[in-house]
Amino acid sequence: MIILKSEKEIEQQREACQIVGQVLKSLKEAAKPGVTTKDLDDLAARMTKENNAIPAFKGVRARGPYQPFPGVICSSVNEEVIHGIPSNRELKEGDIVSIDFGVLYNGFYGDAAVTIPVGKISEKTQRLLDVTSESLNEAIKQAVAGNRLSDISHAVQSYVEEKGFSVVRDFVGHGIGRNLHEEPQVPNFGPPGRGVKLKAGMVLAIEPMINEGNYDVTVLDDGWTTSTTDGKLSAHFEHTVAITKNKPIVLTKI
Repeated sequence: MIILKSEKEIEQQREACQIVGQVLKSLKEAAKPGVTTKDLDDLAARMTKENNAIPAFKGVRARGPYQPFPGVICSSVNEEVIHGIPSNRELKEGDIVSIDFGVLYNGFYGDAAVTIPVGKISEKTQRLLDVTSESLNEAIKQAVAGNRLSDISHAVQSYVEEKGFSVVRDFVGHGIGRNLHEEPQVPNFGPPGRGVKLKAGMVLAIEPMINEGNYDVTVLDDGWTTSTTDGKLSAHFEHTVAITKNKPIVLTKI
């Protein structure tokens, strides 16, 4: 069931989303050579507590016999696509790190992700980040009342594949509100004009996951970290977006 939010509820959810945006902004500034992904996790944990919010991901249970997710952030480096576990791994010049972060605040969840260059990166790598970020912008343009859900999906796929990259199939975006994951699922691929009709009050976490090589991914032995099968780079950008009568509102934008 898709849960529509009132204007008042969307404003309440914006508060959670703004905390997410502020924390990600600080993490972007902190992600430098020599910093560990655990350092970034500690910063996110501290800022979450200072804002009287609850980490959205910490303690989430995995499928199968794996540990609940131990971090406040997901930190995925280079060929890691999503769900990387923070550790003592030091970031190096030329790396990229995708950070996914969410909070629960005042009864609502916010969720966003950004892929950050560490120091100076190659032009080829920067192009992957630029295309992934812009594909999110293209998707958001389609998040308007009256469109179909797959118009969002098709916007990502058509933009990305035209640039020579591939769209991850195994993981998708989602509705979000009083629960972190709500209906509907929001794929980043597919033909336009299909799926549910978008309505004012829907709030979606739209999150392109884009690979430099092919779109195949594999989950590592920790049960969480997901990497490209070909070892090539991957980027991930996400915003929480409210659909209104007039235009999409990016709740996590700072």
